Amino acid sequence: YHMYKDLAISLCLEAAEVLEHFQWRNHEEVEKHIAEHKEEIGDELADVAIYVLQMADNLGIDIIKAIDHKMEKNALKYPIEKAKGRYENYTEL
Repeated sequence: YHMYKDLAISLCLEAAEVLEHFQWRNHEEVEKHIAEHKEEIGDELADVAIYVLQMADNLGIDIIKAIDHKMEKNALKYPIEKAKGRYENYTEL
C-alpha cells in the first residue's frame, strides 16, 4: 500500500514541477521560457515518465497495452467527426 501511495505522490509532485514551467505565463512568456529552459522541462518530463513506468511495473500493468486500450476507448468517446477542434466533454458532443 505505502509503495503505491508513495509512487503516486511522487508522480503528482513531478507533474507539478512540469506545471511550474507554464503557470502564470502568457503565450509569449511560455514560448520564451520553453526556448530558454527546454532541457529542464525535459528533465521534469523524464521524472514523470520514470514514475509512470515504475508504478506500472510495480502494479503489473503493461503500459503500452494500457495506452492502446485507453486510445481505443477515447476514439469511441471522442469520434473525430464530432470532437475535432472542440473542447467539450464527450457527454456534450
